Amino acid sequence: MLCDLAHSYRASAVSERLPIAVLVSGTGTNLQALLDTVHGHEAEVVAVASSRGDAPALERAASRGIPTAVFARADYPDRGARDEALGAWVQASGARLVVLAGYMELLGEDFLGRFPDAVINVHPSLLPAFPGLGAVEQALAYGVKVFGVTVHFVDGGIDTGAVILQSSLELPGAEDPAEVLAALRPLEHSLLPRAVRLFAAGGLQPASDRDRRGRGIGSPQCPPRAI
Repeated sequence: MLCDLAHSYRASAVSERLPIAVLVSGTGTNLQALLDTVHGHEAEVVAVASSRGDAPALERAASRGIPTAVFARADYPDRGARDEALGAWVQASGARLVVLAGYMELLGEDFLGRFPDAVINVHPSLLPAFPGLGAVEQALAYGVKVFGVTVHFVDGGIDTGAVILQSSLELPGAEDPAEVLAALRPLEHSLLPRAVRLFAAGGLQPASDRDRRGRGIGSPQCPPRAI
């Protein structure tokens, strides 16, 4: 079963093409999903930065003529210096939204302060359950039968920002983390472009606290589709 949990933010009117920067650390399948859907339409990927110089995601970006750069933690005296350099490079690209697409590094307040309410992440669990690293392994150890994906805003905590979109599916016999991650990947590839579209539609405006409670994020029932 696949269900789609309603997002806790509302979109306003459509605006011009949205410049986005994508931060990566690995193969870049979520980056590819953005390139195949919103890039050149609702949004424009104007920069791709990686925490690793050998990340295949960099090749995906370069093949489309998108500027790339590497900001490895080991190349800076501390995380703050890395965030300062990364933030300045992304800001110079003109990006108005920063998308973490498999980015395996924490970002500090200096970076987030440059892009207030404009940094989003995709996470392989139904937050607030199983935040941080090893989310699927956490879920399997807990014995869950329903797994999911969350796209959320990034704040100063670990996967504590407001939820934008969620989708879930039942995998009652799952035992292997790789199997679960493979099953979740299509959900990631669907939700992340949808979240970018919502942002590009004029910004995501907070829903009321009452409305967010009424949507029942994390409820076992499947509410109507967000869009």
